Amino acid sequence: MTSRPSFPEVYLELATTLAKRSTCARLQVGTVITTTDFRKVLAVGYNGNASGLDNCCDRTEQGNCGCLHSEENAVINCDSPRTLEKFVFVTHLPCVACAKRLINLGNVKKVFYHNQYRLTDSIDILNKVGIEVEQIQL
Repeated sequence: MTSRPSFPEVYLELATTLAKRSTCARLQVGTVITTTDFRKVLAVGYNGNASGLDNCCDRTEQGNCGCLHSEENAVINCDSPRTLEKFVFVTHLPCVACAKRLINLGNVKKVFYHNQYRLTDSIDILNKVGIEVEQIQL
């Protein structure tokens, strides 16, 4: 019998593929936002410079390269109403600022991620408002 990947695995793989479009020199990250029944992709994003600017980092300083984060771009691209429940799939655990952006997106129920980020404060922030966080091994 053929083994079928779970929907979280499928969407984390999609986020991983999207991350390959990143122009960040240090870390390539991808994000996918879906409905909680997994039937619709609401938005995608990957980290990189703003549209129309050079496809490169502005600076080399860790954590301050000038790139928009993948979660930021996905939130910008998500035109679904705040009332719609959402799942978020990210290649790396979101930073604190992106965790707050996901909170403000509205009705995010769970954040799935694959790779650990150097800081883990965002887990507590997301949990504080009732958003579950789950690391998935691919």
